[in-house]
Amino acid sequence: MSNQLPLSPQPQSQSQPPETPPWDTPSSKWFTPINTPWRTTPRSKQSTPTPTTPAALTEVIVSKSPLSRPATPSKLDGIESELSNDTMILLQLRTTRTNPWIWCGAALCFIFSVLLIFFGIATLILFLAVRPRTPVFDISNAKLNTILFESPVYFNGDVLLLVNFTNPNKKLDVRFENIYVELWFSNKSIARQGILPFSQRNGKTRLEPIRLISNLVFLPVNHILELKRQLVSNKIDYEIRSTFRVKAVFGIIHYSYLLHGSCQLELSSPPTGNLVSRSCTTRRW
Repeated sequence: MSNQLPLSPQPQSQSQPPETPPWDTPSSKWFTPINTPWRTTPRSKQSTPTPTTPAALTEVIVSKSPLSRPATPSKLDGIESELSNDTMILLQLRTTRTNPWIWCGAALCFIFSVLLIFFGIATLILFLAVRPRTPVFDISNAKLNTILFESPVYFNGDVLLLVNFTNPNKKLDVRFENIYVELWFSNKSIARQGILPFSQRNGKTRLEPIRLISNLVFLPVNHILELKRQLVSNKIDYEIRSTFRVKAVFGIIHYSYLLHGSCQLELSSPPTGNLVSRSCTTRRW
C-alpha cells in the first residue's frame, strides 16, 4: 500500500458553466439539420448551468424534445385550410353552368366549318371535272398600210389587224367583255380601238378585224428618228396590247377574271407592210 493519502475530490461550483454547452458541440453545428426545433427560435447567449439532479435533466429534455414543436400544428392547419379552399373552388367551378350564348357561338362555328369543308370539296370536284383553261389572244395576220411624217414630232399611221380569240375549254362557255386593243411603239401608245362584247362556245375560235389609225400622234424626237430608221431598214417593230374581261359560264355557276394579251409584231415597210413574225402571250391579271 502507498503511504500517500487519497486526494479528496474538488467540489464543483454550481454557478460555473460546463465546458461544452449542451447541443452546441461542433458535431451538432455541422451535422444537425437546419430545421431542428431548437434552431427555429433564437438561442440565448447566456450559458445554461448543467443540471445535477435527474428531475432537472428530465425537465430540460422534455423542453427540448421535438414533440413540443409549436409550429407543426399551425403548418398542418394551414395546409388543411388551403386544401379545403381549393376543394370549395373546384366544387364551385363544377357547379357553374355554361352561358347559352357560348353554346350558340360554338354551334355557329361548327355549322360554318361544315359548310366551308363542303364547298371546298365541291369546288375541288368541279375543278377536276371541268379543268378550266385560259382563253387565248393571238394575231393571225397584220398589214401596215401607211406611215406619214407630218412634222418632226408628229406622224400618221394605219395598221390593219386580224385578232384571234380562242376558247380552249371543252365544257365551259365564255364571254369576252371590255375589250381594248392598243398599238405601241417603243413603249408609247400610238393607237387604240375597242371591240363590242361577244360570247364564244367551248372549243371555238373567233377572228375579229381591227383597224388602228394613228392621226397626228405626238412622239419624241428620238422615237421619230428610230421609226424612220426602221422604215428604211424595212423592219418595223410594233407591239399589240389588249386587256379584256372573261366571264366563264358553267350551268348556274358564273365567275369572271381579267386577261392581258401581248403580241410582238415585226412588219415590213409600206406599201407592202406584210407580217414577218409575231410572238403572243396571254396571262391573267
